Amino acid sequence: MELYFPALLDGATGTELVKRGYPGGGCAEAWALEHPEAILDLQRRYVDAGSQIIYAPTFGANRVKLEANGYFNRVAEFNSRLAALSREAAAGRALVAGDMAPTGLFLSPLGSAGFDELVEIYAEQAAALEAAGVDLFVIETMMTLSDARAALLAVRNVSRKPVFVSFTCDANGRTLTGTDAAAALVVMQAMGADAFGLNCSAGPRDILAQIGRLRPWAEIPLMAKPNAGLPQVVDGKTVYDCPPDGFAACARDFAAAGVGLFGGCCGTDERYIAALREALEGVATAAPAPDFGGKIPVATEKDAFLLDGAAELPEPLACSADLADDIADAQDEGAEMIAVRVESLADAEDFADAQYAVRVPLAIESGDAEALEAALRAWQGRAVYSGPLSDAVLLPLAEKYGLIL
Repeated sequence: MELYFPALLDGATGTELVKRGYPGGGCAEAWALEHPEAILDLQRRYVDAGSQIIYAPTFGANRVKLEANGYFNRVAEFNSRLAALSREAAAGRALVAGDMAPTGLFLSPLGSAGFDELVEIYAEQAAALEAAGVDLFVIETMMTLSDARAALLAVRNVSRKPVFVSFTCDANGRTLTGTDAAAALVVMQAMGADAFGLNCSAGPRDILAQIGRLRPWAEIPLMAKPNAGLPQVVDGKTVYDCPPDGFAACARDFAAAGVGLFGGCCGTDERYIAALREALEGVATAAPAPDFGGKIPVATEKDAFLLDGAAELPEPLACSADLADDIADAQDEGAEMIAVRVESLADAEDFADAQYAVRVPLAIESGDAEALEAALRAWQGRAVYSGPLSDAVLLPLAEKYGLIL
């Protein structure tokens, strides 16, 4: 199936399953497998309404979420069976996306998870979805760059199919852990994501404001999957305040801002998809047109920056147990960029422990390919490289981690 922009995604799954009897809480994926008619009915309605991509109901089908609900060693089974239901519902009329969502785990200092642990968790789910024959992957409702980076690396380990990445943020454009959506965009597109966007969070007008802020940074198509407005409790039930026609009213503004993929999140149903289809008839998505003024987009875990390509790199800091303090001191003294020398795996470990302290653009100096890759896996941003390594070594790292050469 050929896909052209603008393209329609589906609407909500969770709030629609509740309408079909899902009691909430527990494991939605297990309930869906016990009630396949609910998923088949829901997704057929989306396809009939115009969805060209439907999400397999595998949102919480990673090992961490399944085990939290008492399902052990079932990742392959759950993802295979749930993707098969979506393929049946699509019946060749829509593409099926393997849906991957947050683990709920955090790296230090917020948690104790290791980054390679996150990659391994997502790799298990990605391999299952690839084996299940999904057409593409969606990494959605992301709240941390660590989850998003790990999931994208995991997918790329098993598949070259398209990968869309979508974050959720507050009214200031920041995630639960403080990452600016623009920083997430810079990192994800540099790592090879095929589209980037926002889902859940709020209603379409609030999401549109954030999309407008992202557009100057975007080198790839954007996506928008807002909620049906703000939730309210009426007579003990959660309802949303934005009807289908109001939801679709700014669809043309989204397209003008570079959104190529449209859908709905919590509170939406097939009526919202039909309204979007009607509103987008004859509309073209504006092509990405970033204007960096000759500068290079870089990012820390929290913020995006434009770096002058001719900027002089500062003297690199040596890795040690005191690296976080050294980084903080340099920034307190006004450093606009930090450089760190990483020449061994032990250095990379020191850097991983200290990298949360970096608040400005980062350069990594290294002559050791293995140590450099270890540092790049740890760094939750987009870095600049300095050193003697050859293009044969560096180009794969640039493609995989977004490293700037």
